[in-house]
Amino acid sequence: MYDILLHVHSWTRWLVVVFGLIAVFRAFSGWQGRRRYVGADNGMGAAFVGSMHLQLLVGLILYLGLSPVTKTALANMGAAMKSPELRFWGVEHITVMVLAVIAAQVGRSLSKKATEPVLKHKRAFVWFTIALVLVLLMIPWGIWNPARPLFRF
Repeated sequence: MYDILLHVHSWTRWLVVVFGLIAVFRAFSGWQGRRRYVGADNGMGAAFVGSMHLQLLVGLILYLGLSPVTKTALANMGAAMKSPELRFWGVEHITVMVLAVIAAQVGRSLSKKATEPVLKHKRAFVWFTIALVLVLLMIPWGIWNPARPLFRF
């Protein structure tokens, strides 16, 4: 079960990144172009936030029950804090990713509540950008660590 969910978590990160980039682009261009907030804008925001929630759910299952790395970190947090790898997986990754999900959800909620289209786009842009930057900072890119591939097979 661990391997399956790890693969799902690894692959769905690309949904988050792609939907996030598109949502940020649409929000920015809508804000700067002063255009109407259309169904595609709303849909892309929903896809970004929905993919973030899916990622969080799978990540929490891995974090709280299946990952041997986080089991080791949670068994002895004092020792985990002295190990960069255990600290990353046991504290930093999960904390920042939860904050990213919160930022994405706040952006979606605030943009939906705004009454003016330009304000909808601006709020979505600001909050979705914050969320996406946090996600990009905390993805364990395989470029820097070959043990963590960009695509798991």
